[in-house]
Amino acid sequence: MLKEKLLEDMKISMRDKNIIRKNVVQMVRAAILQVEKDKQIELNDDQILEIIAKESKKRKDSLTDYEKSGREDLIATINEEIEILSEYLPKPLSREEIEKIIEEIIKSTGAASMKDMGMVMKEAKAKIGPAADGKIINEIVKVKLN
Repeated sequence: MLKEKLLEDMKISMRDKNIIRKNVVQMVRAAILQVEKDKQIELNDDQILEIIAKESKKRKDSLTDYEKSGREDLIATINEEIEILSEYLPKPLSREEIEKIIEEIIKSTGAASMKDMGMVMKEAKAKIGPAADGKIINEIVKVKLN
């Protein structure tokens, strides 16, 4: 299970004195614990992957701000954090793979116009999960439904 792997990785990074890795894994574990306490549930691996993907996206979004302000020290740290988080995520799908999945969803749901976008997006997010960014999925769905 992913939770045990995160705990093991945190122990290893503490032993190896890899501070950035330890902090990233600790942050992910804290986010998992927060969701579990708030919703009073035990998260499965898919839900944990969603949390990791969300944390990775936060860092990617903040990267542009740091690049604009020229904060090279923070850019290097954020890039390292993104790299660490990506180790836990499934391999990202190519644009062609995403398009193929969305076309299948559109056929199976019978979506014909932009009115059906919500239904297609819901199916796509469920099927693709953290293997693709929501913005990319959204762009492709809009193109396919127009």
